[in-house]
Amino acid sequence: MAALAIEFLLLFVAGPALFVLLRPRISPIPVLWVVMAYCLAVMLRDPKFDRARLWDPSGLRQHAPAILSLFVVITAIGVALMMRYAPGRFLNLPRSNPVLWAVVMVLYPLLSVYPQGIIYRAFLFDRYRSLYGSGWGMVVASAAAFAFVHIVFRNRLAVALTLPAGLLFAVRYWQTGSLLASSFEHALYGCAVFTIGLGRWFYHGALPR
Repeated sequence: MAALAIEFLLLFVAGPALFVLLRPRISPIPVLWVVMAYCLAVMLRDPKFDRARLWDPSGLRQHAPAILSLFVVITAIGVALMMRYAPGRFLNLPRSNPVLWAVVMVLYPLLSVYPQGIIYRAFLFDRYRSLYGSGWGMVVASAAAFAFVHIVFRNRLAVALTLPAGLLFAVRYWQTGSLLASSFEHALYGCAVFTIGLGRWFYHGALPR
């Protein structure tokens, strides 16, 4: 238990905090991949881990209507807020750099969303069950860790928005047992963020502003 608690603190608290303090001139994406590789190796070495959770389409098929319906409602609210408070930034990326926007739409789910799902849903739910249980305690731990890592973008909005998003993605993984379902939902909202004009708060670099 103590070893697991220390590992959790190192991976999900000390790691992001150190990245912010050191301010390395690299994207956090390669660091994400390294952490994902560690998490994946640990899970695959565990004979009790259900590998089907990593790519089970049944959960997505069953929950797709609910995922899409909620996405439409929340995105409509996001668009309305952008039009009210930051109309000049609405659709900023697709309007100013459609090629970059298209690349983000394709690569973001593969290079960022799915690795995050492995770390913050599949690994965390499996590895730390003895610390947080298998219910709401685990959901909250997953969401909190997911939100906290967004301090690497050095703005409060990224953390504030990813906390409820983390709760949603964790609950979806808890309900379905499918990382594909949770990652699909995560990708929808992430792509919407970059499309409607919130991407500058979630990009470690210089997007058009």
